[in-house]
Amino acid sequence: PSKALIRAARCASEVRRASEFGVAIDGEPQVDFAAVMNRMRRLRASISPHDSAARFRGLGIDVFLGEGRFLSGDSIDVAGKTLNFQRAVIATGARAVRPEIPGLDFAGFQTNETIFNLTQLPPRLAIIGAGPIGCELAQCFARFGSHVTLIDHNSQLLPREDQDAAKILAQSLRRDGIEIVLSAEVVKVIIINSQKILQIQVGESQQKIDVPIDEILVGTGRQPNIEGLGLEAASVEYDPRQGITVNDRLQTSNHRIFAAGDVCSKYKFTHAADFMARLVIQNALFFGRGKASKLLIPWCTYTDPEIAHVGISERTAKEQGVAIDTFLQPFDKVDRAILDGESEGFVKVHVKRGTDRILGATIVAAHSGDLISEISVAMTAGIGLKRLASVIHPYPTQADAIRKIGDAYNRTRLTPLVKGLFKRWLKWSRG
Repeated sequence: PSKALIRAARCASEVRRASEFGVAIDGEPQVDFAAVMNRMRRLRASISPHDSAARFRGLGIDVFLGEGRFLSGDSIDVAGKTLNFQRAVIATGARAVRPEIPGLDFAGFQTNETIFNLTQLPPRLAIIGAGPIGCELAQCFARFGSHVTLIDHNSQLLPREDQDAAKILAQSLRRDGIEIVLSAEVVKVIIINSQKILQIQVGESQQKIDVPIDEILVGTGRQPNIEGLGLEAASVEYDPRQGITVNDRLQTSNHRIFAAGDVCSKYKFTHAADFMARLVIQNALFFGRGKASKLLIPWCTYTDPEIAHVGISERTAKEQGVAIDTFLQPFDKVDRAILDGESEGFVKVHVKRGTDRILGATIVAAHSGDLISEISVAMTAGIGLKRLASVIHPYPTQADAIRKIGDAYNRTRLTPLVKGLFKRWLKWSRG
């Protein structure tokens, strides 16, 4: 549902920018928040049959609705009915973390699951947590017309992402009117004369700030759904914060039982859960030996610009002692990005030092979630930057930035010796 809101928010932003392209718009665009939310719910309802019980029954699957709880290492109770199994999979997902902030429960708050129930746009919205969920929804609501305050205890937005990428996003969010408060902690939430107020401490000085707001959105991460599953009865080991403990083949400590998705993975993405589920089917039913560590999992934060990443980053390379060479292509040198008015961003590719083997990449662009797939395909197929340089891209496209990265690598192969040989060859060929 968040992606439906993102599309509506981007539309509002494009209308506001229309004059940059010579298109006259009379006044500020009027966002009908109720209509935006109705569209989101309508689209969500049209997609929901894909995951319905009726669809799975139609595929020949027995569906039992109710809370499931292990009775032993090979049986489970569902709503009073005992089911025996040869293999089982735990795929109970995760839910929003509820931070321990005094007064938060009393004041009331939204999560990424409940905020889609709103029917009126909050005039002032505070978002606690500047991860992907927080940043995406902060930009949405700011573009709809809310005054948004984005708060995080880290010193940068999206702490898992490239620092340069996070700086560009921060500039974009501030242009949308978002107040960003980093290195900050929400001490408590109070209510004075029916007014919700966040009390915040900022920086090493612990400066105290009061932020009056109408709604609070908590986006401080997700925690696995493991309560009430009877894991002890099935001898399944788990960590209350990390979730189900699995090996590289996604088996739990009970080798009859597997797990997949957010309940056991640090990669809490739909596409990651999808491919983990494929591994479970392969390993549980067909004696496969597939390993989760072999999965190359890209991800994307759907802000404007989007930030997409795959593989290793400069930070993780340093932490792991991996020597890398980094190639950077800014979009302000890419013709299509300039024409589209989307020149803010870059493609950054890391290769194993002294080779063209791609180890990771970050792309900051309007549609980087689409562009990153070309890098993912190259990494999966073992295609290096040298060969990417020979891939012909239509002109003009923003994807041409990836070919330019390949060209940049090829230029590093022109050593002084090679340049000298070229010079002598060209001199000789001219007679």
